[in-house]
Parts: sequence; structure tokens; C-alpha cells
Amino acid sequence: MRLFVNRLLLAALLLLPLKVEAQFTARENAQRREAVAARLPDAVVVVLGAREPAQDYLEFYQNPGMQYLSGIKEPDAAIVFVKEGGRLSETVFVLPRDPAAETWTGSRMGTEGATKLTGVRARDRATLTLVLDSLGNGKLPFYVIGDIGSVGEGAIQSPDDQFLATIRTKHPQLQIASANAILGQVRGKKSPGELALIRRAVEITVEAQKEAMQAIPAAKNEYEIEALIEYVFRRSGAERPSFATIVGAGPNSTTLHYGADDGPIHLGDVVVMDIGASYKGYAADVTRTVPANGVYSPEQRQIYQIVRDAQAAAERQAKPGVSAAAMNDSANAVIAAGLTRLGLIESPDATFDDTSGGMTHQVPQYRMYYMHGLGHGIGLEVHDPDQYYFRPGLIAEGSAFTIEPGIYVRGNLLETLADTPKNRALTSRIRSAFERYKNIGVRIEDDYVVTDKGVEWISKAPREIAEIEALMRKATP
Repeated sequence: MRLFVNRLLLAALLLLPLKVEAQFTARENAQRREAVAARLPDAVVVVLGAREPAQDYLEFYQNPGMQYLSGIKEPDAAIVFVKEGGRLSETVFVLPRDPAAETWTGSRMGTEGATKLTGVRARDRATLTLVLDSLGNGKLPFYVIGDIGSVGEGAIQSPDDQFLATIRTKHPQLQIASANAILGQVRGKKSPGELALIRRAVEITVEAQKEAMQAIPAAKNEYEIEALIEYVFRRSGAERPSFATIVGAGPNSTTLHYGADDGPIHLGDVVVMDIGASYKGYAADVTRTVPANGVYSPEQRQIYQIVRDAQAAAERQAKPGVSAAAMNDSANAVIAAGLTRLGLIESPDATFDDTSGGMTHQVPQYRMYYMHGLGHGIGLEVHDPDQYYFRPGLIAEGSAFTIEPGIYVRGNLLETLADTPKNRALTSRIRSAFERYKNIGVRIEDDYVVTDKGVEWISKAPREIAEIEALMRKATP
């Protein structure tokens, strides 16, 4: 009996999720800063971290730039590095130790801890303005990484914008520009440690998808599934969702960024679950669309298969050295052909009149049902920069991205079309098919990483129709 129990315990331990620890050393973070500096002329580079929440009972999350370049996860941090004559000098600014404040928000590392973490001299955050004032008297331009860029009359300025405005007031001759795009180029290529954290975030998300699929037939409301998904995230070691969890049933499945998650789930619905865990700051993003009763209707099955075929077409193009545009073109062609077969558009190349902006534009008809991009990079942000965002636009080792085609037959679509002769004729031709498929929304989204072995699909939740129906048959009564 004891041997049997021990074997059970061993089996249970083997099923526990693995804890992934990626150690980004001070040297690795320094190399990231050096990579940013290498893309800039001689300059003062100012990196501004996220601010302390106004209420001390709110959770704090570091912004991606500060986390990536320093590993500091405390509020109100800053880095200043000066590139001049081929040399780089750096200073980190953090909040000092303060026992009274730490009683409420937890211990701070202070300047000593910041130097130990980063290997860089650290100073009290209160001295940052004095340092920048001094540097502003010099001839070097400032490049800033942070929450900046509010422009135009009446624009709401971020705290970082407001901080820089005070510097500009004192130094009107100073050139200040954003380096966020340059940081994006550096962040586009993920290190092996980053890919390990992305993989773990995806593993957690896949487990949540599987448990949600099995729970849906017994669920009455979207929030029941949302709660289950986010419970699985935390149970598995994720700190939070990497974006607002989307659980949309029936008509809500056709809203791209539906976030209320408080509608009913009826047995004839499809349910879109667009979810992602954040693990040690790194995001996953996986979407599945499942039948609420466990079996797709003929109409749901037809829409679903077109989307899945479009994703498969994009996957076939996803290879190192291949243009990301090839993935997009392949998916678009499959969707346009499929919608034509169903009678939802007139032909793969047909257009409709779009009069937004006061002018009439010709837009492909398939865009009535598929209005977003094919995918995006993932990393410290759920929409993270990837290497293929930048010239020459190629998939490359170190990339991490999604492929997520979709079709959304919104119930009010035909009423939103501009009232033109062309659109009236289109509406007349497709109305019968539209009524058959309306309120069906399908999105399938998966995550991929690129290593020296090629492109790898890492979000292996069931996605073929037969796989999903088979898993949902195992649902607890």
C-alpha cells in the first residue's frame, strides 16, 4: 500500500507545472542598453519607469522599457546614460529606503540594492531633475524612453510628458526626441531566456483554455468562464492576465475586444475565448472559439473551418527568412474565397463603398467580416514589437508572434454600410446568406517562436473541430 501511495504522490508531483526562472543578469541588461545606444548618435538617454499608483492599495506593474533595460520592478525609477565620444556612462535613480512608506507598500531596495541589481551607480530619485538640468546645459540632445508622445491641442499628457515639459521650459534650446521606436527594434529579437518565459506563459494559457472548454457546457454566463480562466492563471503561477480576458458568447463573439464578460451563454452559441497569462512580465495570447453545447452547428462549422484553413495557410508561409507579408496574403486569400463560397460576399476581389472621412473608398468585401491584422509580436507586452515589424520585414530567429485570423458576422453589419447604390445592390444579393450566419464570430489565435530549428507552434490547445468536440464531451456533467 505504501509503495502504491508513493507512486501516486510521484505522479502528482510530475503533473505540477514547472517553475521557469529566467535570470537576466546585470550584464545582459547592460548589453540591452548598449544596443539602444549603438543606434543613437552621441546623446543623453533618459529611461522613465512607471509611476507609483496614486492609491497605495493598487497593484504596481513596471513598464516594459524599464523592466527590459534594468530589471528594476519598483516605481518611479529612472536610468540616465550618456553616450559621448564612444563612451557610455550610466546612472540609475530609485526611491530611497523609507520605513514609514515601506510599512504600506513593502520594502524598497534603495540605492544600494539598485546598484547590486544593475551594477550601475544609483542615486536618490529626487536628484533626477537636478542631473537633467545640468545635462541640459550641454550640447547633447535628449532621447527619452517612456510614456511620452501626447500631441495636439487638448491632448491628455502623461506624467512623463509633464515631467519633460518642465525640462523644456528651463532649456528651450534642448532637442528632445523619443527613443521608444529604437527600443522596439532591440526588443523585437527575444533572447533564449525571454523565449523560456513566453513558453511558460503560453503553457499556463493553454491549460486555462482546456479547462474552460470543458466547463462551458454547464456554464450559464460568460463571467463564470472568465473566473475559471483567471483562477487557472493564478493557480499556475502567473501574476495576472496579460490583457483583459475576453469571453464572448453568441452576438458578443463578433465584438473584437469585447470585455464585459457578463452576458448569458446559450447552448446554440459559439464562445470566443481570447486569453493570455502574464508570467514574470511576459505575455501569452491564445484564442479558441468553441460551441457552447459541445457540437458545432453546420453554419458554425463552415465559418470555423474557413478561419482554421486561413490560419493553416499562414502557418505554411511562416519560415525564417520569409516575409511576414506572405503569411497575411495567404490568409486573406483563403478567407475571401471561403466567404464567397458561403454567399457572404460577391467574389474574392469584390469591393464595397466606404464613405468614412467624407470620401468614398473601395474596400474589399471580405473586410466586412475580417477587419483586423493577422497577428502581432508577443513579449513584455501582449502586442510587443517583433523583428518583422522593421525592414526588411522578415521572420527571424528570436521572433515570437501570433497568427490570428477571424470572421465576424455582426448582426447589424448590413445596416452600418453606407447608403449607396453599390452597397444597396450588395446587401440585396447577400442578405439571405447573411441571415443564415449572422451573430457567429470565430477567431483562432496561436503563438509561435523562432529558434535555430525553425518556427515552432507552442500554444497546443485543441483547435481542430474534432479535437474540440472530443474534449468537450469529457465535460463534467
